[in-house]
Amino acid sequence: MTMTLTKPAAPVTGRAPARHRRGQRIAKLGFYVPALVYLAVFFGYPVVANVVMAFQDYTVSSFYDGDAPWTGWDNYASVFGNELFSATLWNTVVFTLASLAFQFAIGLGLALFFRRHFPLSGVLRALLLLPWLLPLLVSGTVFRWLLDQDYGVLNHVLLGLHVIDAPVGWLVDPAYAMTAVVIANIWIGIPFNMVILYGGLQTIPEQLYEAASLDGASAWQRFRHVTWPLLRPVTTVVLMLGLIYTIKAFDVIMVLTQAGPADATQLLSTWSYQLSFTELHFGEGAAVGNVLVVIAMLFALGYLRVVRTEQAGR
Repeated sequence: MTMTLTKPAAPVTGRAPARHRRGQRIAKLGFYVPALVYLAVFFGYPVVANVVMAFQDYTVSSFYDGDAPWTGWDNYASVFGNELFSATLWNTVVFTLASLAFQFAIGLGLALFFRRHFPLSGVLRALLLLPWLLPLLVSGTVFRWLLDQDYGVLNHVLLGLHVIDAPVGWLVDPAYAMTAVVIANIWIGIPFNMVILYGGLQTIPEQLYEAASLDGASAWQRFRHVTWPLLRPVTTVVLMLGLIYTIKAFDVIMVLTQAGPADATQLLSTWSYQLSFTELHFGEGAAVGNVLVVIAMLFALGYLRVVRTEQAGR
């Protein structure tokens, strides 16, 4: 009986797995490239171009011949030295804080209300989403009709109830214009706050409320010691996102008042637009835009830091 000796198989080299891993890395980069190109073209280039423009004497002819003399910090000096800058900055602060405060308070109240299930609660929640779903142009047009001095519904109702003796110029009187645009912006932003806070409330276990009730806690005590602490991470996110969104508001102001009357509703965003496309001072408009970008970035970084802290604490 003869035995046949077989040659042992050659060890598998790492070349094939290495090539496979390299191919996977290339494939992953292939998915990243379109997103990176999109960000570079539609976000990176406009931001860089705006930063550069703020240091140039950019005119209409510069778009054709490319001649834009370098002026250094002159555009920023002109903007900061303009008496309208402090008023515009103050208007931006008032508009942002007032909108945020009432949007959050009303949104939280509605979220708590809808936490109790009742017939047609889903339908009502869907209807309350309409201000968020409608284009801002449509919402602004509706509020122009509601707040019109001569034909507005609000003045008609107030006159009928004898609350006022004469029509109020909500959109044409500097004393009321900021209040009018803040009310419109509050109405637009309430659904966002309500939806996010309602989602946060759904994550709170019902057993905690039952235990608090058995301990004799009142409704306010349950909110203070159960709801609010557990809702705090969601609250931080809502306020940060709302702040970033509101501080750059543009559409609602332009539709309702065009930043008037007498600059009573002029914000940094609308002033940047006015300087660039009405007065054709593109360098100064870019400088105001950069100031707004820096402010928004500071709040965005604060938001990311808060999110990172919340995730690290879990």
